[in-house]
Amino acid sequence: MSAPIPACYSDIGKSASDLLGKDYPVGVFKLETKNTAPNGVSFTLSGQKNTKSGDINGEFKSKYHYPKKGITLTETWTTNNHLSTQVELENSLAKGLKLDMTAYIQPLHGNKNVKGGLIFKQPGFHTKLYVDVLKGPTFQGDVVIGHEGFLMGGEACYDVTDGKVTRYGVSAGYTAPEYNVTLKATNSMSAYTLLYYHRVHPDIEAGAKAHWDTTSNSDSVNMEIGAKYFLDRDAFVKAKIDNNGRLGLGYTQALRPGVKISLGGSIDTSKLEATEESELSLRDEESDDSEELEFDPLSLSEPELRLDDSVEELSPLSLAESDDEDDEDLDN
Repeated sequence: MSAPIPACYSDIGKSASDLLGKDYPVGVFKLETKNTAPNGVSFTLSGQKNTKSGDINGEFKSKYHYPKKGITLTETWTTNNHLSTQVELENSLAKGLKLDMTAYIQPLHGNKNVKGGLIFKQPGFHTKLYVDVLKGPTFQGDVVIGHEGFLMGGEACYDVTDGKVTRYGVSAGYTAPEYNVTLKATNSMSAYTLLYYHRVHPDIEAGAKAHWDTTSNSDSVNMEIGAKYFLDRDAFVKAKIDNNGRLGLGYTQALRPGVKISLGGSIDTSKLEATEESELSLRDEESDDSEELEFDPLSLSEPELRLDDSVEELSPLSLAESDDEDDEDLDN
């Protein structure tokens, strides 16, 4: 049996990152709707409002896929008047080889850019190389080598104009069926992150993260632990807490195939008299990049509650609707 294809560099440690970072819908109001035409062309309309700053951004995307040729064409237009066109060619020239070319333009300001990319993956090997043509130009690449569960990878960015490496990092890890552990050194070896994920039981997942930034004014290490428990095949709860006493809670329930509703909250346990944030989201998982639209079911502005400066702005209800079938199931 041939060795499996390892994860790409950016996905090393993704299980722990997702456990601690996803399904806590706090801080934004999101909406996404996606439709697919009979000929396979998909159209996605998405919007997002930051409930603290009030900023609203939207995006319209169309995607055309030609399976026989291995070609995918994606066009995007945002409310900031950014236009982009991406062309992807996969498995046409060689198995495991993908070519990517993206052009950007902002007509009002005359800003434009072109990026080209190459992705090649084989059993035990996964690499990416991107070139930013008009800025620098700069080259960014990464490579991951895997063997019997062990992963070793590195990344670097090189600016041709300045003639120097502007950023680099390395990652190492081990992946087993029930658990994985990853150590990352990023930002030119100035920040270090340790990630741990463990499927303790078919219904229970646990994870932890430790992060140390040598450029910060503090020598302390930021730590976070979390867990996920499946109540049944259609619902799960999540909780996490960091070393500053910040507690995150989440509940997700599948309403029907492809649609789920999520409730998330964030509490400063050092000031238990103030519940800082609490929101509700409803999402249609059939979109491949389904977003969430959030609602605050709890009001902290009642007269009998005394709030201090730690209370942050709350966010409203979140709903996202689409019909793509690529999103993860709740009981993965």
